[in-house]
Amino acid sequence: MHVISTSSKVNNSEHLIEVKGLVKYFPVLSRGIIRTKRIGWVHAVDNVSFHIDEGETLGLVGESGCGKTTLARTILYLIPPTSGTVYFDGENVFEVFKSGDKSKIMELRRKMQILFQNPYTFLDPRMTVKEILSEPFEVHGVLDKEKITDAVFKLLDMVGLEPYHADRYPHEFSGGQRRRISIARALALEPKFLILDEPVASLDMSIRSQILKLLIKLQQEKKLTYLCISHDLNSILHVSDRVAVMYLGKFVEIADVETIFKKPAHPYTKALISAVPVIDPKTGRERIILQGEVPSAINPPKGCRFHPRCPHTKDICKKREPQLVEIEKGHLCACHLVSG
Repeated sequence: MHVISTSSKVNNSEHLIEVKGLVKYFPVLSRGIIRTKRIGWVHAVDNVSFHIDEGETLGLVGESGCGKTTLARTILYLIPPTSGTVYFDGENVFEVFKSGDKSKIMELRRKMQILFQNPYTFLDPRMTVKEILSEPFEVHGVLDKEKITDAVFKLLDMVGLEPYHADRYPHEFSGGQRRRISIARALALEPKFLILDEPVASLDMSIRSQILKLLIKLQQEKKLTYLCISHDLNSILHVSDRVAVMYLGKFVEIADVETIFKKPAHPYTKALISAVPVIDPKTGRERIILQGEVPSAINPPKGCRFHPRCPHTKDICKKREPQLVEIEKGHLCACHLVSG
């Protein structure tokens, strides 16, 4: 098992977000009559490194269970890491939370927010929209009580809702409206960095387009930086500047969005892109069907984790783990067949 580094070194990078060697393992427990015994680890996030520049959107894609949401929650210290480091604007995030300094922790929480995946469970059904949007101001004490109502109305207007919506409860809204309320809640404290966890999941296509346009508009107006997690590759195409592809706890490819969609290098990325529908059937792409199931994160394969499903597997793929290396300027790939 890895342990959390205690280094307090300040990162000098110009990137707004810098993730270095991030690891998150969950224990697998066997519960007996007398005691509980650990029998293994779930390798949810395994030595992931990347950066996000200020004002940029990094899209994160991969199959369910590959570790995307765990990565996002660990970056924000909603889940304590096993090891690794995350810097936000040059500040060591994990060191701030381990310090126990409440004022610094609260300040960091205001700057780094998350749009949770399911607004049905995220929005308290017992609270009105006014109470939901007022809560961040009350908890952080950033506004006088007499100013909170006006701030709530401004948030509603920002996301395309009306003042009278403030007195309604979450169950009285459509899925798209709930998502707008969630966006307003996430942006209440004017963060610089926002994680979008499946921002258009379970929405109709027309509503998806509206929400994505709203997120792009807000990013431009407020100079936000996004990490956007989605199964919908078309959504990733429209909102992202760069895309990271994740498989079984590891990044296998990172490149700008045009390169990922037009010249994917990793066999797994190619399979994902081949599943994206095209408008003109005459220009359709060849569908790549992966064989087998995703291996268990408790006992991941040796060597390349994708080799049991890869149609191009060689002996080296089963023995040695490929490293994420730059194959072209700004294009990183972890594949022996590509990097040599």
